Amino acid sequence: MKLRTVLFSLAAIGFCASASAQAPIVIKFSHVVAADTPKGKASEYFKKRAEELTKGKVKVEVYANSALYKDKEELEALQLGAVQMLAPSLAKFGPLGVKEFEVFDLPYIFDDYSELHRITQGPVGASILKKLEPKGIVGLAYWDNGFKSFSANTPIRTPADLKGKKLRIQSSKVLEEEIRSVGGLPQVMAFSEVYQALQTGVVDGTENPHSNTFTQKMHEVQKHLTVTDHGYLGYAVIANKKFWDGLPADVRGQLEQAMKDSTAYANKIAQEENDKSLEGIKKSGKTQVYVPTKEEKLAFKKAMLPVHQKMEGRIGKDLIQSIYKETGFDPAKL
Repeated sequence: MKLRTVLFSLAAIGFCASASAQAPIVIKFSHVVAADTPKGKASEYFKKRAEELTKGKVKVEVYANSALYKDKEELEALQLGAVQMLAPSLAKFGPLGVKEFEVFDLPYIFDDYSELHRITQGPVGASILKKLEPKGIVGLAYWDNGFKSFSANTPIRTPADLKGKKLRIQSSKVLEEEIRSVGGLPQVMAFSEVYQALQTGVVDGTENPHSNTFTQKMHEVQKHLTVTDHGYLGYAVIANKKFWDGLPADVRGQLEQAMKDSTAYANKIAQEENDKSLEGIKKSGKTQVYVPTKEEKLAFKKAMLPVHQKMEGRIGKDLIQSIYKETGFDPAKL
């Protein structure tokens, strides 16, 4: 009788162990933007591909719109292992001590997506991601959002039109300098708080890709938007290093493939979504959209270019020059 009890107990333990072994690896993927933005859609696409390629060994739980953590909290949550994956905007890594990422915040350093992708999909971009590893973070990929436009409640035709305006930015010394270069007053604020701040006049305006402006309904509380394309907003998809390194090799390989597929998808839809959002902003009738002439755009470029030199000591002159070389950017020709 005792032997039967022991055997039954051992069988039960074996069954539990087997069930536990079959339990999927859960990845909590947190982000701060709406589910219908390029990043929101790409994270859902990653979930789909990860679960397909691992045949259910991995379950990805996506938390959009700051449902779990706000801007300032999410990196610490990742380092502590409370979430396994994030896709923070590149400006978030400066405060973490990896200032090289702030090179992506430099105004007008990329003229278009083809120049940008030479960096994000080439050796320069890979070398920047590597710098996250001492922080307990693995950099997996860059995802585009798009190029930013300025918005405010008064027309923006020249850099002088932004003088004295309180403009919301992400936490970035480069972005602070960018706003000062046109006489604006930079206001660092969590993304989730921007709509209310615009509505109540705590800030006068902001800079965002069109998909962020539209999906967060910021166009409803801004009367003017000028398509300046003055800076890039992108994301680094990252994972907790201990978690990522601890994955079975086959699963990690499948997730790397899922990330490769998701990156191609993310970058394809980013421009489409921003174009669609700009049309949505125009059709709303709440915001007047202005496209500057070539000369007007050049005036913004010239006003902001000194930011590159001012930030050399912070970001690294060699890194900035390596991007110039890769993209063919020549400040002397402006």
